[in-house]
Amino acid sequence: MVMGEFTQETDLLVMGGGPGGYAAAFRAADLGLDVTMVESAPEPGGVCLFTGCIPSKTLLYVTELIHDARRSRDMGLTFSEPEIDLDRLRAWKNKVVAQLAKGLAGLTQRRGILYIQGRATFEDSNHVRVQNSSSSHIRFKHAIIATGSHPRPLPGVEFKPGGRIMDSTGALELADIPDRLLVVGGGFVGLELGSVYASLGSKVVLIEDNGRFMRGIDPDLSKPLLDRLKNLFESIHYNTAIESAEEDQSGVNVRFGGEITEKTQRFDRVLVSIGRLPSSEGIGLEKTKVQTDQRGFITVDRQRRTSDEKIFAIGDVAGGAMLAHKAMHEGKVAAEVISGMPSSFDFQTVPAVLYTDPQIAVCGLSEEEAKKRGLSVKTTRFPWSASGRAVSIGAASGMTKMIIDTGTQRVLGVGIVGRDAGEMISEGVLAIEMGALAEDVSLSIHPHPTLSEAEEEAAGAFLGSSTHILPQKK
Repeated sequence: MVMGEFTQETDLLVMGGGPGGYAAAFRAADLGLDVTMVESAPEPGGVCLFTGCIPSKTLLYVTELIHDARRSRDMGLTFSEPEIDLDRLRAWKNKVVAQLAKGLAGLTQRRGILYIQGRATFEDSNHVRVQNSSSSHIRFKHAIIATGSHPRPLPGVEFKPGGRIMDSTGALELADIPDRLLVVGGGFVGLELGSVYASLGSKVVLIEDNGRFMRGIDPDLSKPLLDRLKNLFESIHYNTAIESAEEDQSGVNVRFGGEITEKTQRFDRVLVSIGRLPSSEGIGLEKTKVQTDQRGFITVDRQRRTSDEKIFAIGDVAGGAMLAHKAMHEGKVAAEVISGMPSSFDFQTVPAVLYTDPQIAVCGLSEEEAKKRGLSVKTTRFPWSASGRAVSIGAASGMTKMIIDTGTQRVLGVGIVGRDAGEMISEGVLAIEMGALAEDVSLSIHPHPTLSEAEEEAAGAFLGSSTHILPQKK
């Protein structure tokens, strides 16, 4: 501390204004704490709002409209081919982000939270210094680290602003629609943004360094999406990796290793989506008692407390599933613990959704994971070809499956592939969290005709009481 320097004091300092950070700040303020939130952006929202979840889902909805317009021909309704106005599309995406950012800023102000734009680094376990801010020195009673994560680059290749080798942030800027786009990585980001660009007109080549994409999701759930992507993308290559990538003014020369036949190719742009790294460096953790693991994730307990009793950590920087909704719940837990409540992050399941077309949504145990654990389970499937609602909207390739404990009949996992899967997975989450039995789901009356009926039918299949599919022979 500099002699004579003014020190701002606060009950709770939240480092980071993403979903986890602002959820923690809001909950703490609602519980009566004096809260200060420090974030480098002018408004709260973080990566999710500005360069992640929201802009990507906005664009994915647009591409869904394109797909719907084309397949409506089979239903007797023909539209002309869509004309892509990139400037207006960009403006729509930015409008959505700005509207939500304004709402978060208003909630921050109305809750009486002091919002400081800048970058905070620890001086010790009680103080931070904020760069590029008039409130440069803050003393806190407790702190929550919610600094998030950043994209993992290719070895030896840096992401440059405006460069042709892009991370997800660069891809979402929609600088242009490249003729040929290479997508490196078959996870959530690669499949979602690859689908966006392919729908807008790019010839997309996807490579994955192992034998399948979307590891952790059962193959029967990913098959309808794979069938769709085989037609949407120019090509998909497994067990393939980049050996070198050289960027020039008009494109990127790429040399591949692995099973791909054509080892040297040129692309207009390359999207690298090979995971994310915790943003735990450069924030002064070494001046506190906070500890990290070998990968840089901050070590926490179920109450989100670090090895420094006054400091908590939530979201991507603390590891686990890198999902906004998980970070938000962790933020609430940390705020409640700091406020003296007996709270803990003790959830049975955290759902995950892939917003492609078709969508994939999962919660709880997968079939593969249940088998690895040696659990006695029965897997039931309800094909959407037997759903009146799915067939009527041209979504008959979907499926709902349940993993059910054969002894207790408890629902252990749910997977859905098809239209609006992300909107339906919450029933599965609720069933798992409440310890619901297959009978509980099957005997809950679902409206007809709806896609959600498939969950009732999948549970009924376990009991042999499904209406629209034949019972399995015992």
